[in-house]
Amino acid sequence: MVSVAQCNPRADTTSAAARGLDWLNLFVANIQTGFGPFVAVYLTTQGWTQTRIGLALSLGTVAAMASQVPAGAVVDAVRNKAAVAFFSILAFAASALLFALWPVPLSVYLAEVLHGFSSCTLGPAIAAISLIIAGQRGFGLRLGRNARFAAIGNGMGAALMGACGYYLSNRSVFFLTAALSLGALLPLIPLARLNGSIPVDPLAPAGRERISNVLTNRALVIFSLCAMVFTLGNAAMLPIASTLMTKQWTGEATLLIAACIVGPQLVVAALSPLFGQLAESHGRRLVLLLGFCTLPIRGVVFALFPDPMLIVLFQPLDGIAGAALGVITPLVTSDVAGRSGRFNLSLGAVGFAIGIGATFSTGVAGWIADQSGTSTALLCLAAVGLAATLLVWLAMPETRPQ
Repeated sequence: MVSVAQCNPRADTTSAAARGLDWLNLFVANIQTGFGPFVAVYLTTQGWTQTRIGLALSLGTVAAMASQVPAGAVVDAVRNKAAVAFFSILAFAASALLFALWPVPLSVYLAEVLHGFSSCTLGPAIAAISLIIAGQRGFGLRLGRNARFAAIGNGMGAALMGACGYYLSNRSVFFLTAALSLGALLPLIPLARLNGSIPVDPLAPAGRERISNVLTNRALVIFSLCAMVFTLGNAAMLPIASTLMTKQWTGEATLLIAACIVGPQLVVAALSPLFGQLAESHGRRLVLLLGFCTLPIRGVVFALFPDPMLIVLFQPLDGIAGAALGVITPLVTSDVAGRSGRFNLSLGAVGFAIGIGATFSTGVAGWIADQSGTSTALLCLAAVGLAATLLVWLAMPETRPQ
């Protein structure tokens, strides 16, 4: 009797690639967790001042912002997206080892820049591979699945790294990150075979649209603005709230921060596939509204009830926003530019807008907290989140293909 795989080898290859993509999302999320709040904790134990830590983190943010559009263009130009992912992951491993082995300014700054650029190539490469595997019609569902496995990876990474930092040393977090980076190379094996098995690559049509035509598309511009305003309010929310937790429960601050990371990721894992289905059936705007409206709620609760346990309890609301933005960002970009040959460049442009919001968020919120208090800063962030929600409601067009 002939098996299904023998009858349809392309379907078998695509299925193996889909499973490889699941594991790739999980491992990459594990890796990225190591470059989050644990960097500040580790550098503090190495005797770094807050000013130098802020400079290092800002350098990484600026490097990521400056790399968004060029990195997207690179991914568009390289036909083998798995090769882009391979070298990006190797760069992650190198960055982690630079942190662990040489925590001196030059090495740390180089690690931040390397990580920033590699993040900008890896994200679009994964999105491009997802679109090749799922096609335009199944892209929303595939993105929901990507976000689920990434959320599981984030939660596992936060738990593992929090335990390493607590029971071993803060340096061990980065050795673990480097080891996970090497593990992330294994899922690329079936993905590397993908390009030769699918004759029509939706990301590489015969003709490419002009860059200016794609980047000035009204829907893409408005969505980028919505994402930027939302990130302006969201990026600083947990760091500002973390100062409240640290002041009240200093000894348990690392574990509380880890809990604030794990909680939202559980929500993302649960809701992302549902949001992917909802975006395909009821449109993109509805999912964005559901996600964005959680930000003002969190800000008001954190400002009026600054209790560490209450912060941990309400922080999972951020998972709703994370699931919504994680699914809708590449989906709206695909709606606008999926067949233009400029998909990854357009995704980089949206990422650049989000980076602007993140860059100003922490600086502005920190200044407000110093001048007027933490509660005032949190209320201001909540007001920005409300503005982002209203912007989606009033201005964002629906991009779902009819």
